[in-house]
Amino acid sequence: MAKASFLIDASPKLRKQNQIRTIHASLKIEGNTLSEEQITAIIDNKRVIGPEADIREVENAIHTYQSIHKFKAHSLNSFLSAHKMLMQGLKKSAGMFRTKGVGVVKGTKVQHLAPPAERVPYLMKELFGYLKNQNELALIKSCVFHYELEFIHPFMDGNGRIGRLWQTVILLEKYPIFLHVPFENLIAEQQSDYYHVLSQCDKEGKSTAFIEYMLGIINETLSSLIDSSKGIKLSQDQRIDHFAKLNIDPFTRQDYMEVFKNLSTASASRDLKKGLELGKFSKEGHKRNTIYHIQ
Repeated sequence: MAKASFLIDASPKLRKQNQIRTIHASLKIEGNTLSEEQITAIIDNKRVIGPEADIREVENAIHTYQSIHKFKAHSLNSFLSAHKMLMQGLKKSAGMFRTKGVGVVKGTKVQHLAPPAERVPYLMKELFGYLKNQNELALIKSCVFHYELEFIHPFMDGNGRIGRLWQTVILLEKYPIFLHVPFENLIAEQQSDYYHVLSQCDKEGKSTAFIEYMLGIINETLSSLIDSSKGIKLSQDQRIDHFAKLNIDPFTRQDYMEVFKNLSTASASRDLKKGLELGKFSKEGHKRNTIYHIQ
């Protein structure tokens, strides 16, 4: 995780590309026909020719992902606001729970029959209560939430895209790197696997298989990002800022060097001294017994 988070500091261009890939993949799963190039053009305020609804979906998604830090992972009201933002101008019921029964149909078969509409408010309140469990890892909670949301299917439309968005919102509270991790891209490439594992969990009555599937997707995406970031060299200030964001506290010089494996002992010492001068770090003890803290 620490290695992949170099991307936060290292490449604004890559961060933009990854956001475009996230939006493109998440909407492609739902049938949107616009390309990454067209989405880039919309972000750059250029005119794009395409289906009006598809363009509106992209505009909504851009606005929503650009506002992602405003959302609160444990707030149901924040969640409803995000859905309204994603579906504004596409569905009259944007931001409101469904009032009818729904099912997911693949071909001529009903793959999933969602719980009755009258149970949705209770089930969603219960699901957000689960998010407040401090004993569960954020990675696991995000996967469980994603699956349970798709099971409940609280909206008439947009359940898939809000589920993938909110998994990112949950992860962001603990791991800032997930703002730049386009795991939706792998899901889009393996849509049949995505829907198969959702169906499998429905039959088994538990989310274990989906958790394993999503953790695999996340791991593969992070590995790909790490490979693409090899060769990136950070300045001293970038290293200090990057380490501070990791929130490893307390830490030693050796801990610092574990993150920056190619850094010499002398360079690490210079970084730590500069971090102290900048007020990013504080320290206690002397020489080999020195312990640092994030300020």
